[in-house]
Amino acid sequence: MVPQLSKPNGASLEALMTLTGWQAHSVRGALAGSLKRKGHQIVSDKTDGVRRYRIAVTP
Repeated sequence: MVPQLSKPNGASLEALMTLTGWQAHSVRGALAGSLKRKGHQIVSDKTDGVRRYRIAVTP
């Protein structure tokens, strides 16, 4: 997930679900849990009804 989240536009929840094969709650849990514990700062933006996540700060 890190390469997709590192892109300037980040990745949508749907794209991350397709990439991982996980359900929405599992993807959000990984964003809120393990990635933050590793020092990544995750930010999200909502444009045209689509929420996108990206890494703002990498350890």
